[in-house]
Amino acid sequence: MNETASEQLEQVQQIYNIIVNFLVNYSFQLLGALLVFIIGLVIAKRIAKGVVALCQRKNLDITLSQFIGNVVKITILVMIAIICLNMIGISITPFVAAIGALGLGAGLAVQGLLSNYGAGFNIILARPFVVGDTIKVEGVAGVVREITLAFTKLEDEDGVEILIPNKHIVGEILHNSKHFTLTEMQVGVAYDSDMDRVVALLKDAILNCDLVTQEPAPLIGIAEFADSSVNIELRYWVETDKLYASRYQVNKLIWDTLKANQIAIPFPQREITFLNQA
Repeated sequence: MNETASEQLEQVQQIYNIIVNFLVNYSFQLLGALLVFIIGLVIAKRIAKGVVALCQRKNLDITLSQFIGNVVKITILVMIAIICLNMIGISITPFVAAIGALGLGAGLAVQGLLSNYGAGFNIILARPFVVGDTIKVEGVAGVVREITLAFTKLEDEDGVEILIPNKHIVGEILHNSKHFTLTEMQVGVAYDSDMDRVVALLKDAILNCDLVTQEPAPLIGIAEFADSSVNIELRYWVETDKLYASRYQVNKLIWDTLKANQIAIPFPQREITFLNQA
């Protein structure tokens, strides 16, 4: 029992001696490395902020500006960390080998996550869309509110947030209508109507709607000759976050205009003939 306690005391003494010797030999190096790292951290933050400000002055997208700033900051911190390790006599070669091995294993384990980050990197650099644009992809549509390396956040008119993994955006068919959305609709009028007058009335009605953009201008014309009516098509642009409100307002304006000018909206009719039976 006494021998065991004596061995433990010797081990503690050895560890203590190692720590004391390390501090005696490397105390100034540790303080210097810590001071260098703190100064480097402050400098890295200031340089990153300066890079972001410079990118914004060059009218770069805020997402791309922040991404470039973060890359610069991380690069500076890695360089400072290497300098600090060298100051205290630690070689980085074993760390590089270990990071390489861990990176290989992590890459195999998180392929899906890495594909999202790779796609996010592509989106940020290629900029097929930016924050504030209206996009439609994978059957969903909305205004882009945030772009990260992992996902893109959309928001529809109801305030619902839609998160799309970036790997489902890159390589897919993407519709980008910037800040606006194209609305298409048809209304049928009777065959005996004055079509020039109908088109003019509907155009005036839409232009009087404050939710419809004046540029590009709305398009109105005859779309098809149906069985019971002549179908007039209306194509106009509205702000995405006012899509449904504008559609309801335009529908009401069309109804009021046609009703006020006695223009009939016909309903399907069928003519039935009874054959004489002997």
